[in-house]
Amino acid sequence: MEDASRELQKSQSQLFSQPTAGNTSAATDGTPVVALKQLMAQLQEQNKIQDLLGSLSFALRSFNNLNQFLELIPLMATRVTDANGSALFLYKPNGQVRLEQLHWQDSGQRKNIRKALEIASSQITLLPNTAPLANATGILDDQMHRYLGPDVQIFGTAILVKQTERGWLYVLSRDPEYSWTETRQKLVRLVADQTAVAIENDELAIELRKKERLDQELEIGREIQRRLLPRQCPTIPGAVLAARCKGANRVIGNYYDFIPTNHNQIQSNTKNGLESELWGLVIGNVMGKGVPAGLIMTMMRGMLRGEVLNGNSPSMILQHLNRAIYADLENSHRFVTLFYSEYNPQSRILSYSNAAHNPPLWWHAATKTVTRLDTLGMLIGLDANSEYENAQAQLERGDTIIYYTNGLTDAAAASGDRFNEDNFVAGFNTACKYCNGPEEIVNYLFDQVEQFIGADKQNTDDMTLVVMQLES
Repeated sequence: MEDASRELQKSQSQLFSQPTAGNTSAATDGTPVVALKQLMAQLQEQNKIQDLLGSLSFALRSFNNLNQFLELIPLMATRVTDANGSALFLYKPNGQVRLEQLHWQDSGQRKNIRKALEIASSQITLLPNTAPLANATGILDDQMHRYLGPDVQIFGTAILVKQTERGWLYVLSRDPEYSWTETRQKLVRLVADQTAVAIENDELAIELRKKERLDQELEIGREIQRRLLPRQCPTIPGAVLAARCKGANRVIGNYYDFIPTNHNQIQSNTKNGLESELWGLVIGNVMGKGVPAGLIMTMMRGMLRGEVLNGNSPSMILQHLNRAIYADLENSHRFVTLFYSEYNPQSRILSYSNAAHNPPLWWHAATKTVTRLDTLGMLIGLDANSEYENAQAQLERGDTIIYYTNGLTDAAAASGDRFNEDNFVAGFNTACKYCNGPEEIVNYLFDQVEQFIGADKQNTDDMTLVVMQLES
């Protein structure tokens, strides 16, 4: 703008200066006057562009509703191009080409113009959710000429959002002398570009609102799931327990629980167990992560808690659970690993059955050695007729049992190396020798895994530990 003003001042000084011998001919030809007119035209064009951009920017800031902004577009396009009217067409996800907004100066003709344009656009259908064909615009031009008649000139420019054609902005004129000048083309392109910005902003806002709703739903799901996991470990005579579950996502697919095995334990509503009461200790992992795994885990928890109260052996509990949940897991194409055990505080016998879960580790206080607790059994949900085995372990004072999920053994460092089961067993053995109680064992093993992963890295899988240590 300043450059144009300086050029204008220069031309004015040339216009009113006295001609010299060398420029008499130029002055006679009126060249300074032509230059002045050109500069005035440039100034007017620049003013019009600045006014247009200012108006569009104000409208973008002022309107939260896309439709309110789009109503202004044909009006502005008409005003800045001195046309009779303007029409905005947008491509819809279902493949339709729709007349979104129309402005026509003559209100008496507006209804007929709208009807003609709606009929013209209804003749075109694109493939849903795909980019328009190269000749789609030409077809729309032909249909508009057909229904508007030969006395209406049409000029258009594409609405491009992220380099994808999303519609067209047309300028319409009944003036036979009307010309589609470069200036008018430039102004309409500016309007079209701002229209594209508004559409993109609206879509981003919609996506943001969807994400916010999803975040709220995930947070609700996380809170519900957190409440379903044990708030604290039960008090079992002669044993001390500790547990921790750390999810890779807000909704997790790991599961652990301490389950009363008869109605008396539930009705007593007390943390203190009795010598004769069995406690179910279970750990599981749904294949996959996130919301689907979390939903399956929640459903399985309810089924298992109901099955335990029937008083069956661990193997029969797994067998009945597998049959009950098989159809749901088959439909979701997911499976569950599950280790179920029952501890008798009076006899210190741990009865158990395994459905392809990581075998818990048993640290023998007397020998300072580690063995695995395992039985043959297939994944829950793999075969409706799967059968499972029972086994028992006679625990001694000072012995420690650890239940865990593969999120700990499969934890990966930046180099790609896995923590693996050997490191986990070695860490557990060390923890049992030197840590003071189950809580310290849990903390030590989590620290070992997190140091292996790296302080600035989040594990990609859920990690769960449950430790039961018998009093010496």
